[in-house]
Amino acid sequence: MMDGNASVGAAAPCREERCSRCGERSTGTHVCCTQIRHLSVCAHGSYILRNVNIHIHCGELTAIVGRNGAGKTTFFKALLNEMPHSGDVLFMQDKAVCARRPTFGYVPQTLALDAGSPVSVSDMVLSCVSRYPVWLPQRKKDAETVRRVLSATQTQALAKRRVCELSGGELQRVMLALAITPVPDILLLDEPVSGVDRAGLSLFYALVSELRHTHDITILLISHDLDLVARYADKVILFDGGVAAEGPPEQVYRTEEFIRTFGRIVIDGESG
Repeated sequence: MMDGNASVGAAAPCREERCSRCGERSTGTHVCCTQIRHLSVCAHGSYILRNVNIHIHCGELTAIVGRNGAGKTTFFKALLNEMPHSGDVLFMQDKAVCARRPTFGYVPQTLALDAGSPVSVSDMVLSCVSRYPVWLPQRKKDAETVRRVLSATQTQALAKRRVCELSGGELQRVMLALAITPVPDILLLDEPVSGVDRAGLSLFYALVSELRHTHDITILLISHDLDLVARYADKVILFDGGVAAEGPPEQVYRTEEFIRTFGRIVIDGESG
């Protein structure tokens, strides 16, 4: 897990219905929403992002789309406080700014692997969630821990496979299981299925979509899979050095800014 700092500042309570429901059932430790105000990132005298204003809610899958170099990954780094930025990033908890730093889960585009590595999926999982040395014989409770972690993404059957032998889709589902152990406040997915076949893509998106309901977390997904984004995302944000368009997929995909970037995309159920 990685932690990001919340900027200190005044914030109005969230009036979004889903956050109101969240507040009613909150135990006082749940990040209900993230308010981003006038966020800008400047490097070497040039703006990478300028004046980004976004309000993101828990239980919501938000897709970040845009051309290469539009600032999508920079936005993630700013959220994590890994890149200097101006403006405020306010993590809200039950209508107030969080007193703690939220936890982040992260699934990267790729994972560097040695083609001949003997490391198994079970070994990798245990190295991430347990201090017990992986070179010692596994205990009964270790096998149960691995099963529990992998069950979140239906990958229990992969436990004894070598990591280097997994397909792209299988590896990303294992990485997703680790990213939500323990369940984070905010899950960041940076083009996590690059190079994965179509069947693997659909399964991964379906799993991510289900997580927003089962865990009520905020999910931010950088993606170029525009048809799957249209099918699964609650909201799409088009970046182009800032927020160029924002809203439901069917709305954003019709904007001039989106069409200039990607052309016309026909969403399932629409006529061409």
